[in-house]
Amino acid sequence: MCSSDLGEAMCLMAGLSAPDIDTGWMSVMQIKELKTEGLSYTYAVTVPKEDLSAKLDAKIKEMQPQVSLKGFRPGKVPASHIKKMFGQSIMKDIVEETVNETSQKAINDNKIRPAGQPKIDLRANGEEVTKGTADLEYQLTVESIPEFEPVDPATLKFTRLKYEASDADMEERLAELGKGQKTYKKKAKTAKAKKDDAVLIDFVGTIDGEAFDGGAMEGHQLVIGSGSFIPGFEEQLIGAKAGDEMDVKVTFPKEYQAADLAGKEAVFATKVHEVQGAKDAEIDDDFAKNFGLDDLDALKDAVKKQYESELEMQSRMKLKRAILDELDKKHSFDLPPNMVEAEFENIWNQVKAEKEAGQLDEDDAKKTDKQLEKDYRKIAERRVRLGLVLAEMGQKAEIQITNEELQQAMIAEARQYPGQEQQVVEFYQKNPNAIAQLRAPIYEEKVVDLIIDKAEVKDKKVDKEELFKEDEMI
Repeated sequence: MCSSDLGEAMCLMAGLSAPDIDTGWMSVMQIKELKTEGLSYTYAVTVPKEDLSAKLDAKIKEMQPQVSLKGFRPGKVPASHIKKMFGQSIMKDIVEETVNETSQKAINDNKIRPAGQPKIDLRANGEEVTKGTADLEYQLTVESIPEFEPVDPATLKFTRLKYEASDADMEERLAELGKGQKTYKKKAKTAKAKKDDAVLIDFVGTIDGEAFDGGAMEGHQLVIGSGSFIPGFEEQLIGAKAGDEMDVKVTFPKEYQAADLAGKEAVFATKVHEVQGAKDAEIDDDFAKNFGLDDLDALKDAVKKQYESELEMQSRMKLKRAILDELDKKHSFDLPPNMVEAEFENIWNQVKAEKEAGQLDEDDAKKTDKQLEKDYRKIAERRVRLGLVLAEMGQKAEIQITNEELQQAMIAEARQYPGQEQQVVEFYQKNPNAIAQLRAPIYEEKVVDLIIDKAEVKDKKVDKEELFKEDEMI
């Protein structure tokens, strides 16, 4: 899936480019306009069988020196024999290549900026075409990017929200680190275990009175409420104290990884040795060394830099949202229907998956499918519109993405798959659509930078709550 904020629409725009093609041999191809509806154009394309035959002869001549067949010296197989043996198979490749080249020529000749991949509908009998007895005939349907004039970024005005980290923020951040590095200290023998305490236990599990593999352990520290044990186990230890012995009865989940235990009832004979209370770590030099730093001052500096980076990212995200909202208001033009539909389908599939998993947010969960579809179609239209606007603004500004930037993005993506880095890089190198997905967010951010640079942007100091307030989803 595309990582651009504007979804697949921006990825598609980032990947669109007209390839250079050799059109000299296509001088006799015929292109006839059949229909024009809004941004959709349909053409009839005909390539004479003589042109295809000429390409076949040229291809055979090119490969002839490398052909080796039984009964002939290497490189000396007659062209007529190669044509008889492999002509139809070679012609299939030629037809595919010809469709790609001629469709691109039809698009270029009619000065169409395609909004996505064109639709090809073959009209001739495929077998007759590959046999060389029929012309290649097909219909080409393509949607065009609409013509519009994007707003001049120099005419735009924005407010950038800023928040400066305080000493209290830094103390809070350090305290959170301490909570994440808890230590546990033995409580009095009479202390009863409660949630978030740890218990030091021995246990032996049985099913129908028989012990099972992996069901026994000695001296295990279990934090109550951690969810690390079978559901229902930890809760039964609440109230236990050192020296207690009890039977903990649980049922293994039906989807438990060990199939022989899944769904079965088990009894764990459990002995509690200690109840331990949680204690946040001391924030000192020794604590800092747990993070590979020299002392507490170095830790404070690192925490401050990280937090300031988060604030800067949030500030930019807010500004970018304001920019996109303003661009949406400033532009109104017809949208390519297929591009909108593709974007909607991508969004809708995700919505359906979230609904099936019970993960829709509270507002969406109250809506009917009809209302959800209406709302998310508007979102799809917005994304396509903004994708087209940003692409046009970037083109006018002659924004380019360097090979170095793509390489860095590719490496960053590959690092997310340890041990498979080389395979990920090779995948991108061989897949133009995947490269477009890398290009899209880079291009998008460059256009946003252009707008920020040229627009009037005033900084406004706000409190932390306002900076991180969640915007309404659009």
